[in-house]
Amino acid sequence: MSFNLMIASADEQLRELVRDAVATTPNARILIEFVEVSANLYIRVLQELERFPDASLLLDISSDPVNGIKALEKLKQAVPELYVIATDYSEDGESILLTVRAGATDYLTMPLKRSELRDALMRLDRAPKRAMTGGSQLGKIYTFLGAKGGVGTTSLAVNFATIQAQRKKQTVLLDLDWTANDVAMMLGAAPQYTLSEVGENLDRMDQSLFEGFVARDPAGFYYVGPPDSLEANKGNFTDSMLREFATFLVEKYECIVIDAGRSINDDLALAALQVSTSVFLVTTQEFPAVRNAQRYLGYLMRLGFTQDQIKIVVNKYQKKPSGLIAGLDQVKQTLNQPIFYGVPESGAVLASINKARPLVTDRQTFAEMDKTLRAFVDKATAGKREQAA
Repeated sequence: MSFNLMIASADEQLRELVRDAVATTPNARILIEFVEVSANLYIRVLQELERFPDASLLLDISSDPVNGIKALEKLKQAVPELYVIATDYSEDGESILLTVRAGATDYLTMPLKRSELRDALMRLDRAPKRAMTGGSQLGKIYTFLGAKGGVGTTSLAVNFATIQAQRKKQTVLLDLDWTANDVAMMLGAAPQYTLSEVGENLDRMDQSLFEGFVARDPAGFYYVGPPDSLEANKGNFTDSMLREFATFLVEKYECIVIDAGRSINDDLALAALQVSTSVFLVTTQEFPAVRNAQRYLGYLMRLGFTQDQIKIVVNKYQKKPSGLIAGLDQVKQTLNQPIFYGVPESGAVLASINKARPLVTDRQTFAEMDKTLRAFVDKATAGKREQAA
């Protein structure tokens, strides 16, 4: 047998049963496990299919049949050739027919028997190998997470969004840092509407409504963040709302950039990471930042993230280490992961922040740093494969 399999199930026992079955199958492997089955599961599955176009999916809809069916329907609309093994407790013929009509290739009744699972995997292996044709039409979500405060997370996110908009990509920038709320400050703006209003209008959200009440930067991207008041109730925009909002955004826009702040235990930030195409973990070479980056990486790996999803960005990069900062080799060794990009230390960043405009909007004044940031975006978006400074 030879196949790549994704598992989507809230049932740990089922996932363990599948793991055991695949582990004893030559040339078969599990690519990723999704422990939450919701309507926007299809976003994450499609992101994986872009990296592994020949993958198949075992989808357990027993924990949430309604949203499981919705996710299945959206997946099959986007990728008709995807092989899906669906599982549920229902033995009712009408329920099974509904699941098959939604797009299931195979159906197994729970609780699964090892022999039935083995037979299903054999049918999967015998099925014609068909890779996903073409790339996903969904937008990409790029989330910036700071290993600690002051590492430059917001500045990188703002300039990333600006460059994408300058390149005529339909771009949206979200600020999820309810405490700092730095995006508006860096853009020199005071938006009238916030994520609270987004949450209140999600049930009737469309592109016209969204663009009508969120702010638009002169560079061309839309942006929205938390209320400026520290007394604002974060409950007005929950993690489930963010997941629903992300589904809307990737269907309408090419590039979504998220400033997730630095609180990795925050429900909003975690939801953003889970729907992201790429997560940029931003650190500096200062020892406290490297230590936090190490802790963050371990936490994310335990949650099921892969090294492909998390990219280490060293901001304020210095080639010569000192007693106060770690050398790049030491950072790599501590994190046990390659450095995706290094953005050098530059007074241009602070100068642009003081001007309350993204650095890359003044290419002539900040030419050297502008070039570095554009090379970073090239690499992050699989454009030109330029290397770090």
